[in-house]
Amino acid sequence: MQQAIRFMLKTHEVYQKQKRKGKDIPYLSHPFTVGLILARVGASEELIIAGILHDTIEDSTEEKKVTREMLAERFGERVAELVQSVTEADRGMSWDARKQEALEHIDTFSHDSVLLKSADVIANNAELLEDCALHGDAVFERFSESKEKTLAHTQRVLTALRAKWPESPLTADLANMANLLSKI
Repeated sequence: MQQAIRFMLKTHEVYQKQKRKGKDIPYLSHPFTVGLILARVGASEELIIAGILHDTIEDSTEEKKVTREMLAERFGERVAELVQSVTEADRGMSWDARKQEALEHIDTFSHDSVLLKSADVIANNAELLEDCALHGDAVFERFSESKEKTLAHTQRVLTALRAKWPESPLTADLANMANLLSKI
């Protein structure tokens, strides 16, 4: 676990000084939150590690690119497989195409991938709800798409995750998040 935390810190903080979208909060708060959500529902250590590392491939710099192979070597094949399962395939695609592909990919998820993606979506949207309570719709200026389009996509993801594994320990949280997002 400590090795994963150090690796995540290097990727997001040391190499990039990455911040949360539109805020002066270190990015590393997000992977920690995802790991905590997974721990709360009794996830395995491998899955918690994948939660801590879940954005390292997608959000690493070209100069310090994190690869699936790198994760497999350091953390094992299962962790690498889980991180890869929730990584958007091609950041060069249009927003619509990228999000549609990611949404369709949920159909291929294992239960662990559903938990990992659910924890990520819950963490991101809990933060979004807090930001909306503080700043209103101005929050959506941080996004590349409109409020309506962003929220509609999120609702589709929440629905797909619940449909893929209705008995998931995070299903109630996903439903609650869908309800709260429908009110903003």
